Amino acid sequence: MADADAIRHFLLVYDRANGRQLGVEEFGSDVDAALARYLEVEKRYADNPRMDIVLVGSDSLDTVRVTHSNYFADGGTTVRQVEDYLRRFAEAAVERHQ
Repeated sequence: MADADAIRHFLLVYDRANGRQLGVEEFGSDVDAALARYLEVEKRYADNPRMDIVLVGSDSLDTVRVTHSNYFADGGTTVRQVEDYLRRFAEAAVERHQ
């Protein structure tokens, strides 16, 4: 699991009408680049209410896939994926406090 203190930025573009993801972009810790791109994509789809443009800060894309599973083509998050995520998160927390 990535360092929980290192926030990375991800831009998700999802077409709700067709139920499919159009893109995921990662910006690392560059919040200015992430925000600029977010505004650019929002402007591109401003007249299309079926589009979801989401800028997410997280420790990893794996975490985003769990917390925002409805934006990914593979559908909803399984119980096992949530359990695995929580286990890795708990292990990382224990390591940080040792």
